[in-house]
Amino acid sequence: MCWSATADLVAGTGIAAVGVACVARPCRPRDLPLAALPLLLGAHQIIESVIWRSGGGSGPATVAWAVVALPLLALWVPLAVLCAAPPDARRRLAVPVAAGIATSAALSYSLATRPVTADIRGHTVGYVVGLPWPELLGAGYLLATVGSLLLSGDRVLVLLGVLATVGAAVCVALWSTEFVSTWCAVAAVCSVVLLAWTRQRPRSGRLAERPG
Repeated sequence: MCWSATADLVAGTGIAAVGVACVARPCRPRDLPLAALPLLLGAHQIIESVIWRSGGGSGPATVAWAVVALPLLALWVPLAVLCAAPPDARRRLAVPVAAGIATSAALSYSLATRPVTADIRGHTVGYVVGLPWPELLGAGYLLATVGSLLLSGDRVLVLLGVLATVGAAVCVALWSTEFVSTWCAVAAVCSVVLLAWTRQRPRSGRLAERPG
């Protein structure tokens, strides 16, 4: 989330461009889901720019925003980390992956059976989703997303998990006061970290081979 339609559109376009750079680099197929995460985050920001311009409400853009933010990311992040993780880290990643599957299923059911609305509140957008057991779902969401990064065994991804945790806490504090929404800045920083991660990953196929 950003503080205006223009900010969301500019940030989303920039983050998506970083995502293109991430996936354009020759890499192993199992690294692609995580490398593509900035593309998803960029699209998410662009969707919100549509919500700003429409004045909120419960239209298709609002539903699309909620689907990406809630069930899709809860499932995408832990599975992407699992794909990219070394074999010795995969056993401990079973917990955040299981949390992601369960949380995503519950969130998907909630979105399918309850309305989602967006309200413009100053320089923020407030989303209302009727979630049962919000504390439990919130804990499962954090375990799936941040937990998988912290347990990945990769120092860059661990750094990403720390940045996401701190950034999310700051964003929630600012958003709750309806002062300004800064999640787009966190998404941009995380996308740059993922770009650095892709640059230090082994290349795929013949590009990984050194001249004899």
